[in-house]
Amino acid sequence: MSNFTLGNNEENAAVQSNCDRPNTLTSGHRACQGCGEALGARCAIDAAYNAAAGKIMVVNATGCLEVFSCSFPENSWKVPWVHSLFGNAPAVATGVAAALRSQRKEDIRVIAHGGDGSTADIGMGCLSGMFDRNDDVLYICYDNQAYMNTGVQRSGATPALARTATTLPNKNYMGNDPQTGKNVPQIAMAHGIPYVATASIGNIPDLEEKVSRAIEIRGAKYVHIHVPCPLGWGFPTSETIQIARLAIQCGLFPLFEAKNGKLTASTLIENLIPVENYLKTQRRFAHLFGKDVAPDAIGVLQNIANANIERYRLNGDVSYD
Repeated sequence: MSNFTLGNNEENAAVQSNCDRPNTLTSGHRACQGCGEALGARCAIDAAYNAAAGKIMVVNATGCLEVFSCSFPENSWKVPWVHSLFGNAPAVATGVAAALRSQRKEDIRVIAHGGDGSTADIGMGCLSGMFDRNDDVLYICYDNQAYMNTGVQRSGATPALARTATTLPNKNYMGNDPQTGKNVPQIAMAHGIPYVATASIGNIPDLEEKVSRAIEIRGAKYVHIHVPCPLGWGFPTSETIQIARLAIQCGLFPLFEAKNGKLTASTLIENLIPVENYLKTQRRFAHLFGKDVAPDAIGVLQNIANANIERYRLNGDVSYD
């Protein structure tokens, strides 16, 4: 699962390994050291830029990405960029696409992106409307699994049993309730839109390929990217990519593609590991390994991973309907 940054495989090399990469998100931003979202955004928008021959416009929801990349009157983006409110990036992007269409500039591709808070919670209504109308917009969610910019509060994408500022565990409470939350890729698939995919900074060539494929498709597209957060999750800043890879390898973050509501491809897990190997790397799950932990707590997360492996056919069953 190498990112080929040394160019040791030119055929599969990532955009980021090329000295001529666009650097659409360039220096000067204020992201934390080891920020998965900064890496995910740069890789995704660079790939979209290349696929569209530079003809893109980006709408950015309020959140970590907007805050660290834009300090008025300057920002770190090298593409046409619009800051929207926390909850209306899909609607703003729809308007941008309509304006371009009225000017007969449909060769310019429109992208909206934001974090899991603006996607799964605050902007869910606008996002569902964009899907329902099949608007010609690519929406990208950078999922760091909490509201990191405002103090690490729980979001609709926070995993089961995770510690956040609003899901603090105690002897009677093991962290975020497993019965809550939203699976946004599945919600997107339920709308029957042309393309849905999950990606991770743990597999950058796969991420770039999926964004490039999405930008070529007309209609509504959704790409959900896993971007670990050292600050909110509690791990050393040098381990961001490794932790993203562990999430893939244990099955808690499956990589797949869907077209028109049906699963069409999955990335098989080459070396399956228990979820415990992933959980132990992060302080947000440290309470699961304490002396007062419920015996079946880790089993809850293992069952979720097992269900993902079966649902998305990550174990070698590659026949698709």
